[in-house]
Parts: sequence; C-alpha cells; structure tokens
Amino acid sequence: MTVVSYADSALSLLPPVVAIVLAIFTRRVLLSLGLGIVIGVLLLNQFSPVASGEFLFNSVKGLFWSEDGVNSWNLYILGFLIVLGMITALITVSGSARAFADWARLHIRNKRDAKLLTMFLGCVVFIDDYFNSLVVGSVARPVTDRYYISRAKLAYLLDSTAAPVCVISPVSSWGAYIIALIGGILTAHGFADSGHLSVFIQMIPMNFYAIFSLLLLLCVAFMGLDIGPMREHELNAQRGNLYDENKGLPPGANADLPEAETGKILGLFLPITVLVFATLYFMIDSGAQVLAKEGIEFNIISAFEKTDVSSSLFFGALIGLAVALVLNLVQGVEKLMVVKGVVQGARSMLPAIYILLFAWTIAGVIGQLETGKFMASLATGNIPFAFLPALMFVLAGLTAFSTGTSWGTFGIMLPIAADMAMGSHTAMMLPMLASVLAGAVFGDHCSPISDTTILSSTGASCHHIDHVVTQLPYAVIVALISMVGYVVLGFTESVNAGLLTCSVLFVLSIVWLRFKSQSNAK
Repeated sequence: MTVVSYADSALSLLPPVVAIVLAIFTRRVLLSLGLGIVIGVLLLNQFSPVASGEFLFNSVKGLFWSEDGVNSWNLYILGFLIVLGMITALITVSGSARAFADWARLHIRNKRDAKLLTMFLGCVVFIDDYFNSLVVGSVARPVTDRYYISRAKLAYLLDSTAAPVCVISPVSSWGAYIIALIGGILTAHGFADSGHLSVFIQMIPMNFYAIFSLLLLLCVAFMGLDIGPMREHELNAQRGNLYDENKGLPPGANADLPEAETGKILGLFLPITVLVFATLYFMIDSGAQVLAKEGIEFNIISAFEKTDVSSSLFFGALIGLAVALVLNLVQGVEKLMVVKGVVQGARSMLPAIYILLFAWTIAGVIGQLETGKFMASLATGNIPFAFLPALMFVLAGLTAFSTGTSWGTFGIMLPIAADMAMGSHTAMMLPMLASVLAGAVFGDHCSPISDTTILSSTGASCHHIDHVVTQLPYAVIVALISMVGYVVLGFTESVNAGLLTCSVLFVLSIVWLRFKSQSNAK
C-alpha cells in the first residue's frame, strides 16, 4: 500500500492539531483522537475510502500483531496496566489503603507534607516513567485524598517527577535509551573516544527544563502556588469534591469496593515494594541476556540500554499481584471480596487503555505523515548560531507536543541538532543535544496525546483533560525560563551563564506566583 508523504507540508500538522484542540475544548478524548486519526488516514490515502479503511484496519491490527509476530511491547504495557489495576484494587479491598491513610493522618501533618511525600516517592522511583506515574499514584492517592489535595494536583506531582527525573537519570529506561542514541551520534561524528555515560552526565546541568520543573514542583508543594485552572480544582477539593468536574468516578478510583476492617500498612507497601524490586530485577536480567548473546561484558548501564522494559513491567507486576493475593488470603479477606477486587481493578483501567490505544494509533498515523520531519525541517535556514539551542528547544517541544512522544522526538531531533552543531560550532554539541532533551520533555508534558500524560492522569485517577489544562501553566513558565537560558547559553557559550540566568528568572517567577496566589486567596 502506497501512502503520501507530508514531510514537506504543513498539512502533516492537521491531525494532531485537530485532536489536541478538540480534546481540550470538548473534553471528549476518544472522539477527538478518533477524528484526528480519520483525518490523518484520509490524507495519507488521498481521501480514498477503500484505501483509508484498509490502512486504518492494518494500523489497528499492528497494535497487537506485526509482521514479526505478536506486538509484545504494546501487549505487555496493556497487561501491566490491567495487573496494576488489580493490585491497587486488592490493596483497597484489604483495607491497607485506608490503614495507610490513617497512619498518614498521624504522621503526615498537613497538605504540604503529603505533597512532599508524593514528590519524594516520584524522585525515588525513577527507573521508568510509566512505572513512576502508576505506582507512585497508587501509593500516594490515599494520603493526598486524606488532605483534600485534588486529583489534578496529584497528576501534576506525578507527571513532573516522571519524565524530568527519568531524563536526567542514567540508570533508567530513558537514560539508557538516550545514552544509546547519543553514543551512535557521537561515533558518527568522530567522537568515538568520548565516554557515553560521562557525556550524558555532563549534559544533566544543561537540561534546564528538567531541573527547573523539579524546582518549581518543590516550590508549589511548599508554598501552595495554585494558579490558573489548578486553583479551581484545589478549591473544589477543599469542598470535598476530589474529582472536580468529572461525571462519576475517574478511572482507577475503586471507591465502590468493600474494605476489610483488618487492613495493615504492610498490605500496601509489601506488594508495591516487591513489584519495584521484581521489575528492576527483570529489567537488569533481560538486558544481561542480550549482552551475553552479543558477547558484551555486563554492566548496569549497558543492561538498561538493552533491557526489555515492557515485559519487565508486566512480569514484575504479576509477582506484585501474587503477593497482594496472598496477603489478602492470609489476612482472611472474604474470597468474594478478593474476586470483586480483581475484576473491578481490571475494569478500572479500561478507560486508560482505550485512550492509550487511540493515542498509539494516532502516533502511528502521525509517523506515516512524517510530521516530525516537517517540524525538523523548520530548523534549517539562515539563523544565527547563538539562537540555535533555543530554537532546538522550541522545535523539540512542538514536535513532542504534536506527535505525543518524547522518545520519537529524541530519535528525530538529536541527529539534526548534532549535524547543525558540527556545521557551525562543535563546542556547542552537548548544549544543542541537551536542549532537544529538554524541549521534548516540555512538549510531552503539554500534549494530551502523550502516553506519559495519559498514564499520569491514570495514576492519579484524574480526568485526562483536567490534568493537561492544569499542568500547562506551570510547564509554560518553566519553558519560557529555559528558552531564555538557552539564548544566553548560545551567546555566551557558558552553561553556568545559562543556569544563572534561569535561576534569576526562576526566583522572580516564584515571587510573582506567590504574589498572584496570595492575591487570589483574598
């Protein structure tokens, strides 16, 4: 089947723009994604109904079955979601979530402590962004609910400690992927002697968006800086309406499940702890097996580079589920309650799975349209080199926003950034690469079609569009700060000058946000 390429046409932006704008204004995510998919498929097939129908069927089939056989990555991720939903429900049924909330009421003194606890957990669980959002959400939700913190605020806490932490952590699925990409780029440009891990570590202070996203999140947790739509959600939460504008309960809420009276905190932490360590084991083991086959000496970074993330998440979750089941039975929870928990837990993840399937489909269509290549082509032209780091940050952000994928943006934009640096000033190679990483995370944070955004709202049991619109002002503030920092870095060729500029702007922003927050409170 021959499809039309739109790599040199602004029409490639039409499907993601339609899907994103419609989703924000109608709040009907599946309808919006579906319309974006249909428009994209029609464009690819020159509006032929038969060819478009065939293409759409093959695209959907490809989510589960490819030319090489079963699409194990997608199926393992979907399985992980379902199993994690079961674990969360079993924790609720056992009464452990309520026991943890009761413990938190005695030891977590206020809303600030609850938010800081969530942020701490998000920074500690850094091995994968999917894992971070879903697991930390399950642990933190009883505490944030206890102190009437809105689900939108919880989703922001999860999302802003997922990708920003993973993108600067070498021992994570993101870090391994980035190190592999950068290694190939550096080798291709004659930097084979550079240690890829050391290069990654050198780039960490250049990732302005990740650093200042985490700092802003810390200030929001400490000072209660609620601006824009977030303020309304927090006010609603104070009135006892944690779900804000949702009709009914959000996915994963499990609020209609029976709860045993004999719940123990161990029933929450043991399954989650086992899940974390089991997943970590499978990630290292799957990577080690690949290294052994390729005759490469084992080390942690190389293992993470070769790991199978999706299967590791799934099998780790299965072990966590087994532990949760055993604890329920040992505790004497009625078998009917356990069965209801397993069924309801699986069903609670269906809305998230539907959105994820639609998001994967539109991502495939956007990939065929070559929207990313069109965005990358905008970087060419007679632009002063000093502006290139800032330009790459903006273009990477727009690409990730339009395509819904940070990793895809890395793959497209990093080689372009390296080529541009080699063509003008090789000393700026690493800042250019870092600006792409930062921009991709920014775009990922803002995009309604990003899988990380979807799973953060799922982990918080928050309406997906509520999460997008409440996080957007915070993300844009940090992006503006970062962009100015990259302009300064480009002109001075000094990372310290860029960091100092960002720091000054950040402090001024916090003062302004504090003033605005206090003014709204009056």
